[in-house]
Amino acid sequence: MAEKPLETMLRPESLDTFIGQTRLKQNLAVFIEAAKRRKGALDHVLFAGPPGLGKTTLALIIGRELGVEVHTTSGPAIDHRGVLAGLLTQLEERHVLFIDEIHRLNPAVEEYLYPAMEDLVIDVPTGSGAYSQTLRLPLKPFTLIGATTRSGLLTSPLRDRFGIVERLEHYDTDDMAEIVRRSSAILGVPIDEAGAEEIGRRSRGTPRIANRLLRRVRDFAEVQEDGQIDRQIAERSLSALDIDAAGLDPLDRNLLRTIIERHGGGPVGIDSLATALHEERDTLENEVEPFLIKEAFIQRTPRGRMATPRAYEHLGIARTRKKSGGGQGQLF
Repeated sequence: MAEKPLETMLRPESLDTFIGQTRLKQNLAVFIEAAKRRKGALDHVLFAGPPGLGKTTLALIIGRELGVEVHTTSGPAIDHRGVLAGLLTQLEERHVLFIDEIHRLNPAVEEYLYPAMEDLVIDVPTGSGAYSQTLRLPLKPFTLIGATTRSGLLTSPLRDRFGIVERLEHYDTDDMAEIVRRSSAILGVPIDEAGAEEIGRRSRGTPRIANRLLRRVRDFAEVQEDGQIDRQIAERSLSALDIDAAGLDPLDRNLLRTIIERHGGGPVGIDSLATALHEERDTLENEVEPFLIKEAFIQRTPRGRMATPRAYEHLGIARTRKKSGGGQGQLF
């Protein structure tokens, strides 16, 4: 099977089969049922959180639960008002328009979205020059679902127009193990409890990563063993992939070493780290830092990022106390 179809296969299709995010699911179930009873469109929804936690999946589930079509696009793809107008005018009543990376909308396009969200109208220019006019077109009631990994970049006017705002958090180890077991069953991969727990524990609390690691561990199990995944083959496979016992990959460890060895444990600015690691700032802020902060490997301060005692311990580096003059003091 190709990898792309596999990702689609592994996505849950209902709130009942969506594992984790319990409070969020309970709230969504209420909001969806209320909209169905009113026979109206669901309020506009904003999902925020790191990549791979299920924002797109939840948008598709909402459409299925409402029994309506979901039209999918992304912020960068809507590069001018005409594109947005085309998307909005093709929506039937109560349909869902899902905009991924909504924080990347062009400002002019974003402003064009406001009357559509609030008043269900858009203004379409007609003619040109002295004969140009604006035609106001009504829209059918619809639900906009926006997803963002950078909620801080959303403007207040846009954020305030969403009636439902929810943040997805990283999953705990038990939920991750359950996700691995569910995906294994779908893929037909035999796995025991210990093997599922090991993969789940090293998946950074992110279902997308868990599913990717499961497929790679499956490869090792099929080639080097009998196809059955247990803790031993999971540990050996993940070590070969350079994923350590805490779920850190080479980029995570390089970031921690850079803070500790080049900057004395910090504080250090994100731009300095991006330059030292030859990575994009967005990659560090969206994909690397959230997990390291959650697991208490680094902390953010007004002056920059700092390594925590756990980071030193995990890397096996002795901590030194900084002297007031900038030198190194005794170990502790």
